[in-house]
Amino acid sequence: MSIVVTGLSHHSSPVELRERFAFSEPQLPNALDLLIERGIADEAVILSTCNRVEIYAARREDDPSLGKSLQQYLCEFHNISETPKDAIYSYCDRQSIDHLFRVACGIDSMVLGETEILGQLKLAYKLAHTKKATGPLLNKTFQKAFQVAKLVRSETQIQRGSISVSSVAVELAESIFDSLKAQQVLVIGAGDTSEKAARALRSRGARSILVSNRSHDRAVALAAELDGQAIGYENWEKEFQHVDIIISSTAAPHYILTRNKLEGMLRQRGHRPLLLVDIAVPRDIDPGCNQLENVYVYNIDDLQTIAGQYLEQRKAELELCQHLIDAKRNELLDNIKVHPDKTNIGLFKQPAGS
Repeated sequence: MSIVVTGLSHHSSPVELRERFAFSEPQLPNALDLLIERGIADEAVILSTCNRVEIYAARREDDPSLGKSLQQYLCEFHNISETPKDAIYSYCDRQSIDHLFRVACGIDSMVLGETEILGQLKLAYKLAHTKKATGPLLNKTFQKAFQVAKLVRSETQIQRGSISVSSVAVELAESIFDSLKAQQVLVIGAGDTSEKAARALRSRGARSILVSNRSHDRAVALAAELDGQAIGYENWEKEFQHVDIIISSTAAPHYILTRNKLEGMLRQRGHRPLLLVDIAVPRDIDPGCNQLENVYVYNIDDLQTIAGQYLEQRKAELELCQHLIDAKRNELLDNIKVHPDKTNIGLFKQPAGS
């Protein structure tokens, strides 16, 4: 019997190539059907995300050409005649199981230790199972992968701490305030990073989001997406006394909030904590504001430093993660009788014009 994974990921190919191989949601059922009907695989699961496109397939008899057949199928399905050298990888048996376990645990992801991929993997498996495209081999393999992911989450610190700037901002807010449910957020400047931070705060329960931007139309559009309220750029200071968290990312060439200005405004708020997240370059907020009582200022370098520290902590957990994966992979190999010494790893290139 053979278990193979063939595909592309952010490790092997740029986004402009991955998007050519991506399966849309409506395409997936038919793609699974074709794999089985053509006899390419006895069992199959297709995973298609923004960072990877992979086919996990199994044959009940040994098939050393399965990886090559899957690559040809990928190219034919998407009408691609040639791919760059080493863009598509294939791993067989032991290595394919290792790869699946690493993907499920988030340690093969662009963001080390992220959890979104596990949900995407479960959805891909659920569709294949519903379509009766899986059988004994992949059912056992994927169920074990989900168990390993749970074990890694509970036994290691691979998911500890946030390693994106927007997530770090949210984590800081949660450390300052007892709960985000009562907090008012003001976004000044509707840039990409501030938008992500605002979305994350909203998802964690922030009471409401105010958006102020020089382009009022942009503020209105973002406020609508966040179920918030747009306010005129010249009026944001009038809302200050009600605000608990400010995320600022304007293109102003100077500070929009100085220490002297903030001191005067603080009298309106009493002694409530105030979190100022300055994502702008050049900075929007005078660093001297951090010296004021109950005021917490973090700029983009602060956030990236914290994210970097968390990333190093996650990297330190990789050895333990791999140890757990090795143990569970060997358990699975013993159970499904796949040859553990079978390496057969290949990187294949589709011949031009085929």
